[in-house]
Amino acid sequence: MTSQFRGETPTGAMPRLSRRGFLASAGTAAGAFTLGFSFPLPAREVAQTATGASMPEVNAWVVIRPDEAVIIRIARAEMGQGSLTGLAQLIAEELDCDWDKVRFELVKPGENRRRGRVWRDQSTGGSRAIRGSQEYVRTGGATARMMLVQAAALGWDVKPEDCTVAKGVITHRPSGRSTTYGAVAAAANRIAPPATVTLKDPKDWTIAGKPLKRLDTADKLNGSLVYGMDISMPGMLVAVPKACPVHGGKLASFDAAAVAGMRGVKHVLRVDDETVAVVADTFWRAKTALDALPIVWNEGPAAAVSSATIAEMLREGLSADTPYIGNKAGDAKGMLAKSGRIIEADYSYPYQNHAPMEVLSATVRWTPERCDAWAPTQVAEAALDAVAVAAGLPAESCEVHTMRIGGSFGRRLVTDYVRMAVLIAKQIPGTPVKMMWTREEDMAQGRFHPVTQCRLRASLDGAGNVEALHMRISGQSIMAYARPSVMTANGDPFIFQGLMPDGAEMAIGYTIPNLLIDHAMRNPHIRPGAWRGVNLNQNAVYLECFIDELAHAAGADPLVFRRKLMVNHPKHLAVLEAAAKGIGWGTGTAPGVHRGLAQIMGFGSYVAAAAEVSVSDGRVKIHRIVAATDPGYVVNPQQVEAQIAGSFAYGLSAMLYGECTVKDGRIEQQNFDTYSVLRLDEMPVVEVIAVPSGGFWGGVGEPTIAVAAPAVLNAIFAATGKRVRNLPLKNAALRKVQA
Repeated sequence: MTSQFRGETPTGAMPRLSRRGFLASAGTAAGAFTLGFSFPLPAREVAQTATGASMPEVNAWVVIRPDEAVIIRIARAEMGQGSLTGLAQLIAEELDCDWDKVRFELVKPGENRRRGRVWRDQSTGGSRAIRGSQEYVRTGGATARMMLVQAAALGWDVKPEDCTVAKGVITHRPSGRSTTYGAVAAAANRIAPPATVTLKDPKDWTIAGKPLKRLDTADKLNGSLVYGMDISMPGMLVAVPKACPVHGGKLASFDAAAVAGMRGVKHVLRVDDETVAVVADTFWRAKTALDALPIVWNEGPAAAVSSATIAEMLREGLSADTPYIGNKAGDAKGMLAKSGRIIEADYSYPYQNHAPMEVLSATVRWTPERCDAWAPTQVAEAALDAVAVAAGLPAESCEVHTMRIGGSFGRRLVTDYVRMAVLIAKQIPGTPVKMMWTREEDMAQGRFHPVTQCRLRASLDGAGNVEALHMRISGQSIMAYARPSVMTANGDPFIFQGLMPDGAEMAIGYTIPNLLIDHAMRNPHIRPGAWRGVNLNQNAVYLECFIDELAHAAGADPLVFRRKLMVNHPKHLAVLEAAAKGIGWGTGTAPGVHRGLAQIMGFGSYVAAAAEVSVSDGRVKIHRIVAATDPGYVVNPQQVEAQIAGSFAYGLSAMLYGECTVKDGRIEQQNFDTYSVLRLDEMPVVEVIAVPSGGFWGGVGEPTIAVAAPAVLNAIFAATGKRVRNLPLKNAALRKVQA
């Protein structure tokens, strides 16, 4: 895989980068002092650290050790996306410390609760880790700096405003005296936090905005990092569960005696109404016994469901009445009814599995007095609540020990596996139990990217201008299943990601005088969930491929056609123009190579992609993709480049191969032999152009994934004359249409 980064931020020009460096991380040590900014504490005079050890504190975010090491507390989940380093950069920037001395410590949700949520929100999803907490973590670093300077000034009996800071060294300008953070940290702990704090202008950043090496790489490379599935404890047992393969089905019975005598087997347990688990002294022995366990399922009426019956349900929704409207302007239906030139197309998007490399797992030790869980999770506080409920204990008697995660992509926003681990451990009091899902169980019991279909109808006037567009989405609602409390009289607001009329999060980038975008909610029994990019993925395919169809029908260049619709959307247009320029739109290509474009806004950022592909003997080769993004600000350009390249690998895997089919009510794809992902030799060259315009904070990890597929699909049409409207691409016949 080749990847390049080009761009400019408000802090200056960014070079092309290598993203394979590393910086060793280190843990905390005794004798540290903690600094930060003011939040109400239950008992400020009682010194505590994030891990509960006793030591004096001013506040929560920064720990300065006597050896000058700077420990930065991180409350959001790190699952490979790099937010841990980005958040540390923001705090270190305002702290004016030496980046080479920065280390990190993860925050536990129980401690956060005990301290009045001093670290605030611990959920990590929707590309919000940095943009959702940047202001208050920066404030934490700035407050700590001011208190350290104040401590030094008091010791010298000088004015704080006569002091400067650089890389953790405080200097009194008039006298030339200097001291270090480590030398004044203890004194700083006794100083009240300032009432007002001024944050740096991003143009003055020296740590944030720079391609610094990540803090969490070395232990991955040397193998010392312990993921959730790697945990080992004295006396620990391993539980392997199996739930009814038909979602919503029940566990009727199982014959524990049939496997009770197998080597290493300790327990065969009913976990809940759907699940049985075998507990043994090793994973393999538990799995082997589970495979041999006679189980009877009550699969229910959903056992008759198939991909074909689901598709028919969705197809009916394409023409049904619906009250759920996401975007409306003018009278699209009226204009279409009287138009003499209608362009119409139906698209579809399949179920897809998160399929992270680390399968779901959690280790739990339960006693009647306390429950501890070691759980890789994107939602630490929600996981703590799930632990408490399942344990039958107050939350104050429970803790979730947060861990870094071996991939998630939204799957660990759900806490079902944490609850299950507690229910198992509760039946074996005092014994640590590591619950691990098999890959097959992980695939079968996923929370799948929802299945949808879309019908688009548009009319063009004599000059090729779009008069009206009706976009009907028919399919599954994640929120109706996962968070029914957010449903409104207008249905699921998240269905319309990237298609909203305005707003700072998911606004459409085109002005069409007569527009109707609506949703026919159809919910099969397969459990849906937030899959990286969520509904932005299919919406970008539907809209951007159909806009390309309209450009072709109008006889217009796809870029020129879009420009006319984007006059009122300058930020959308800016990234599209940047991607087009980067790919060389309008210039010649190598023989047989063709180009395609796409743009969208999602998760607060404006993104676009331009792709170069060739098709030979029905096989697609993706040569190159240029991505442009405007996230407002770039905290670490190296991480932006890595995130976008990684999102393209994920998005192109989905476009080429990602399809989960249903037979007899259950998901058919059980492992990577039937659920393929992009191989290294299939990965195109990726070039990233950052055009951060400032003034807002957008996401990075999720929005760009959405433009990968439509850019490639539009390039395939340019190469073959054939539209691919139903994903994945592996099911399409791509022989070139003969003139």
